[in-house]
Amino acid sequence: MEAYAIHKGAMIAPRKARMTLDLVRGKDVATAQAILENTNTKAARLILKVLNSAVANAVNNNGAHEEDLRISECYINPGQVYKRIKFASRGNVDRRDKRTSHITIKVSDGKVKEEA
Repeated sequence: MEAYAIHKGAMIAPRKARMTLDLVRGKDVATAQAILENTNTKAARLILKVLNSAVANAVNNNGAHEEDLRISECYINPGQVYKRIKFASRGNVDRRDKRTSHITIKVSDGKVKEEA
């Protein structure tokens, strides 16, 4: 069975967050949590929260066992871009883009859900 969690509008650029997400892609949940807890980045803290939420969804909603879960799919899409001003030289004003991300993590135990 598969369960997922999404964090929309995370205040981190997608390029920065994808580097950390690549560390845990395809791993089992316990290994991924250990990797993220020992990675000192903002992205690791955000991804760990989403991973824990996806695991909780699988355990509580689908009755899965946490030790059987693996990360089946994970990706980061760009979110809304906040445009801010930055003062430049000689009286000019430049644009400073504050990029956001949508973090999605799907966990699966490899079993097919039985239809009743």
